[in-house]
Formats: sequence, C-alpha cells, structure tokens
Amino acid sequence: MQIEQLQQMSTQVRRDVIRMIHAARSGHTGGSLGCADFMCVLYFNVLEHDPASFRQDGKGQDVFFLSNGHVAPVWYSVLARTGYLPLNELGTLRQLGSRLQGHPSISRRLPGVRMASGSLGQGLSNAIGMALAKKMDGDSHLVYTLHGDGELEEGQIWEAAMFAGAKHVDNLISVVDCNGIQIDGFTKDVMDLGDLRAKFEAFGWQVLEMKGNDVEDVEKTLLRAKSMTGNGKPVMVLMRTEMGHGVDFMRNLAKWHGTAPDDAQAEAALAQLPATPYGDY
Repeated sequence: MQIEQLQQMSTQVRRDVIRMIHAARSGHTGGSLGCADFMCVLYFNVLEHDPASFRQDGKGQDVFFLSNGHVAPVWYSVLARTGYLPLNELGTLRQLGSRLQGHPSISRRLPGVRMASGSLGQGLSNAIGMALAKKMDGDSHLVYTLHGDGELEEGQIWEAAMFAGAKHVDNLISVVDCNGIQIDGFTKDVMDLGDLRAKFEAFGWQVLEMKGNDVEDVEKTLLRAKSMTGNGKPVMVLMRTEMGHGVDFMRNLAKWHGTAPDDAQAEAALAQLPATPYGDY
C-alpha cells in the first residue's frame, strides 16, 4: 500500500474498532485505536504472509504474536481486512460462541491466531519458541510481537528478554506500545519503567524507536528493523503512540483503556473518523 492508502486503511480500522466495541458494549478501545497505524503497516506492507495458506505452525511465513491481547479488536479488524476472515464477522465481537473473543483464543481455530493471549507477559516467550523452531527448520522467515508498556511490569517478559539476548535469537522483532498508560493510570505512577532503551540494550538487544501514529515512520522503522535481523541480536522497537488516537475525547485518558463507547460517544467518535474507500463492514 502507498502511504495515503495506509492512512485511509488506518482510519477504516479505527472505525471498525469503534463500531465493534460499541456493538459489544465491552472491550478495550484506547490501545486498539493507538495501534491501528502499526498493525496496518505490519500486515499490508511488512509481514511476509499469505492468508490463503495460513498454517498454525507458521512454516514458510513470517509470524506475528499479539502479547497484549486486550487490543484484540484492532487485530481482528486487520485480519479481516487482509483476508483471514469475513468482514461481517467483525460484528460478532465478544458474542457468545463467536470466534472473536475479548482476548484472542485458539479454541475455535481462528485463522491468523496462533496463541491465546491477554494473560499478559507470555507472548515474548511464545515468540522465542517459534523463532528458535524456525532456525531449527532452516526457515529464514521472521517472528514479530506486540506488547504493551504496562505489560513490561510482568517478570516473565524480562526472563524471556534475557534469554533472547543470551541465545542470540536474531530472527525476532518485538515492538512495545509505549503510550504511557495502563488500566490503573499512567505507567510512571503505577510502576515507572525507567530507561527501556538502556534496559533492553543491557539484555543484548538492538533497540530502535519510532512514532507509532505516523505510518511513514512506522514503515521506515520496521523495514530498518528487518534489515538488522540475522546479526546475532534480537531487535526491539519502542513505539510511541497516543492512547485513543483519532478521537479527541479519548486521547491519553486511562478510562478508555477498557471502556466501550455509549451510543452518543460512538456517534461522536465516528464523526471524527471520516468514511474511507474501504467501507464499513
């Protein structure tokens, strides 16, 4: 996709997120809106994948793990927009029996999803296992992950980060959504994360930073990260985003971490997210 197309698709994905969560009356709005640009660039322009030949074992394709599973709505939207599932299925978010649970599940064999997530801190460990399996299989494809900055308070993340650096897992690109907010407030107040660049570098990672709500910078940085693989070190991208990006009354407010918009709020949000050529589901 060209830059303008990515921008339009990101807006469309944000429209999907608002409509899905509003209809469900439940879900995580703020982080999903903030990660839309990254997810669109990743799936449309960076990830080497083929929805038509999805394999649970990931052989012969790049693999993505969503570790901060509560932002599932943005992932479901992008999976539908890239052909993993029918667009109209987005309307089933969080319904009883739906494949689109509040956190990703593998119990219903949802294409594109390889692990249940949302119990925070586990995605990096799973991704490392997949990355090592690819090395053993002689598969040159890469493994990508997305995490929340609040998720980095989980100890398992740091055990996995230490392992990846020590064992030279250099076919792994991890991204942290650094929006500075978690469910209880600002991360600096709940548990200050300190200097993340210095920490990951000390654990043996190569570290990049990017503006997560700028599709041009996201694409440029992810392609650079891709070029840095195979050098004996995993790659970490610290992505600066704005929670609730695209909707002014949701911006940088912890209340929108896990709140669904009511009828009036959904209407107001959609008014700020103009219709696109891609169309609503």
